[in-house]
Amino acid sequence: MTYDPEARRDTPLARKLKERIRRDGAITVAQYMQACLQDPEHGYYVKQPAIGGAGDFITAPEISQVFGELIGLWSAVVWQQMGSPSRVNLVELGPGRGTLMRDALRAGSKMPLFLDALEVHLVESNAFLERRQREALAGITRPVTSHAAMDSIPPGAAIVIANEFLDTFPVAQRVEGGERRVTLHANDRFVFEPAEGAFRERQDFARFVDHLASRAMSAPMAALFIDYGHLQSSAGETLQAMRSHAPEHPLCSPGEADLTVHVDFAAIGAALVRCGLAVDGPTTQAEFLGRLGIVERASRLMSANPRKAGEIELGVARLIAPQGMGSRFKAIGVRSSRLSDLPGFE
Repeated sequence: MTYDPEARRDTPLARKLKERIRRDGAITVAQYMQACLQDPEHGYYVKQPAIGGAGDFITAPEISQVFGELIGLWSAVVWQQMGSPSRVNLVELGPGRGTLMRDALRAGSKMPLFLDALEVHLVESNAFLERRQREALAGITRPVTSHAAMDSIPPGAAIVIANEFLDTFPVAQRVEGGERRVTLHANDRFVFEPAEGAFRERQDFARFVDHLASRAMSAPMAALFIDYGHLQSSAGETLQAMRSHAPEHPLCSPGEADLTVHVDFAAIGAALVRCGLAVDGPTTQAEFLGRLGIVERASRLMSANPRKAGEIELGVARLIAPQGMGSRFKAIGVRSSRLSDLPGFE
């Protein structure tokens, strides 16, 4: 990453956090990240548009419609594996601008019985993005309900999908002798304490995993999570910030930059298994999408839209590039233990 490590911006949240630190002392990295993303007044995911050209980053559904379409077809097959229940909650966590769900439902409409069974639930804390989701799904015939948290989603069979969601869970950075913190330097600027070290990161997925396990005990449940991260647990620091499509120091713009970490898929997979859930994968995004037929789907789309063939090909190439998103992003499937292996992980 190339950015000025000394840069700091006096954002509204920066001023609020400085007052907190002066009053109560240094805060943990996890507390800092939680405030930056979810502070009710100035949190990034509460106020910022985030996704798209006018935001800070681009996600896979915005790159190619094929991504959402394949997940829609994946959901339809999973519904069949559940025994084709007459009602199923299709849940998306962190649905961005609604692009993935729109494309998924368009593809899912090829199976009318699946579409008829759906109740769509979007879990979103950003009011700006919630409006964009309503616009994107305005023509959908199935009921669509927005939620601030998963807890309010009604019981019953559920298919949960989330793209670039796990990376936003606050991370604790531990070093020999204690936990890394954020404090104020003598010149009133944020600094990490200690500044360097052999850090081990740990995201707290406990409440989230417990919620999934509780759902799976009462009704069939399957989930798909796609995010960037590593397959094996390892030491190192991965906390990063993005603003206006460029990296910057994580302490630079509290509340106005997206803060994320690389997901430890081995750790979350182990936590899910401990709670009695079955786990498929993780595997790379390229392998997962390849097994779902991304190349074949792209070829059909290019044949049907020859004027956009180059654009379609380029978008799909970005999703499965070996040295890019294809290997950096991973997919993991989660299911009730009585369900068979999920599509894309066989």
